[in-house]
Amino acid sequence: MHHHRVEHWVVVSGAASVTNGDDVFYLTGNESTYIPLGVVHSLENTGPNDLEIVEVQCCSYLGEDDKVRFEDICGPTEK
Repeated sequence: MHHHRVEHWVVVSGAASVTNGDDVFYLTGNESTYIPLGVVHSLENTGPNDLEIVEVQCCSYLGEDDKVRFEDICGPTEK
């Protein structure tokens, strides 16, 4: 989750499982979702091919220290 930014995710190709707060749903090419401020979220490639997305982050602060991780299977935040 983030304290200072919202995000928009657009799937360009592939298939994704998206967790957006309490909702879990699937997106494929040309579908998108909005991640509100402070909402726990995650993205997983669920298809056999690479998942390509465009992520747009909106706010006045985009520092990496704005990432709050919960049981992260991707590893630690890069610094």
